[in-house]
Amino acid sequence: MALFPKPPHKLKFAILATDTVLLSVNQGGLRVLLMKVDRPPFSARHWGVPGGLIHPRETADEAARRHLREKAGARFAHIEQLYTFSALDRDPRGRVVSVAYLALTPRTAVARREGSEVRWFPVEHLPRIAYDHREIIRTAVERLRSKLAYTNIAFGLLAEEFTLGELQRLYETILDRRIDKRNFRKKLFQLKLVVGTKKKKRAGRSRPAELYRFVERKHKVVEIL
Repeated sequence: MALFPKPPHKLKFAILATDTVLLSVNQGGLRVLLMKVDRPPFSARHWGVPGGLIHPRETADEAARRHLREKAGARFAHIEQLYTFSALDRDPRGRVVSVAYLALTPRTAVARREGSEVRWFPVEHLPRIAYDHREIIRTAVERLRSKLAYTNIAFGLLAEEFTLGELQRLYETILDRRIDKRNFRKKLFQLKLVVGTKKKKRAGRSRPAELYRFVERKHKVVEIL
């Protein structure tokens, strides 16, 4: 009798998606971009971070960028993979694994997309959040706070030109603590992270402050704090 291989088992796979936490510093605080989630079992009072499924012919990185652009109309200066969230019950619609991303932008303006509502919220005062996106946001904020100490990731949150005071306030806002002005500036120059532009910026009646820019606007490891 001829031997035939056993029929293959039916494979059941999880659906793969991306979710991106886009952060910006505005109005004196760290803010996250959220979209209205209006699909069962969530009501219109729920919000979530921009995201969606990964197409068969795109990478997770490509999917994250596409969803930010198409659904939120958002631009960003930096994006990196954050963590994979795979709890069995994270999505009530079925088995969905999310590759989460952290993105940063100095801009809070977003292009309006028909049929979607997008808004910035303070990370300390979030509305009702759908799925496990509250945990994803918390993880992203912790990552940002941690990386401020040992990378130049702050470039993703500042305009091309800025004052040293603005850079220090950015750190203090995100870390929620004071930073010694003298030591902070000394470290910036020692590491050759910023360079003067020979331009000045006037704020109110105070003396004009010199404008600086990052020597490189690419992510790298540097011991700042």
